[in-house]
Amino acid sequence: MNDAASINPTPPLLQVEGLARHYRRGPPLARRTTFSLQADFRLDAPAVIGVLGPNGSGKTTLFELVTGSNLPDAGRVLVRGQDIHGVRTKERDRLAIHYHQSYQLRRFQRRKPDWMLDAAASDAPWVHLFDEPQFNTQDGYIGFMLDFFRQLRSEGRLVLLCLHPNERFHVEILREICEGFLFVHQGSVTPLPDFEHLVAEPRVRQYLGALAP
Repeated sequence: MNDAASINPTPPLLQVEGLARHYRRGPPLARRTTFSLQADFRLDAPAVIGVLGPNGSGKTTLFELVTGSNLPDAGRVLVRGQDIHGVRTKERDRLAIHYHQSYQLRRFQRRKPDWMLDAAASDAPWVHLFDEPQFNTQDGYIGFMLDFFRQLRSEGRLVLLCLHPNERFHVEILREICEGFLFVHQGSVTPLPDFEHLVAEPRVRQYLGALAP
């Protein structure tokens, strides 16, 4: 049946295609790669997705690439079908927004001046990325934040929640709120469909250690 939906399907909320970022050091003729991040995944529908992995594995680099504040060496990031690195820098947070733990501002990187880039096709971000928010167990803040994530999801948004578990309740937060996961390890990003698959992954169990269920 040829209806409008089949002819013009809604694009995924977030599509990461062949994304790569390489960090190199040394003199120009003898530079060596010190770290590489590679990612290829898609998240079609509104959801709360947990992101976790060891320190230095590339989680924040991934978030910066998704929001356009870091330039990829290869690949692209599509938010509702629009390449975020082709959007004017001051409008990229209308597609995806990165909430930093330290609340510092990042300078957006670009290869072209803004007048040569596209306008954002959205007035409000479709993808919300929370980078290790500080959960306070004393004043009901956790419940407030979880309700906020659920509200964003109910409005058709995608939430990426990056946590580095160092307490048992962090793991319980991931179990309660997340519908899928991205495990970042040594520069590779592995999608996992649910909490059961997450904790069954040997690298995740090694990473969680005594906190593994």
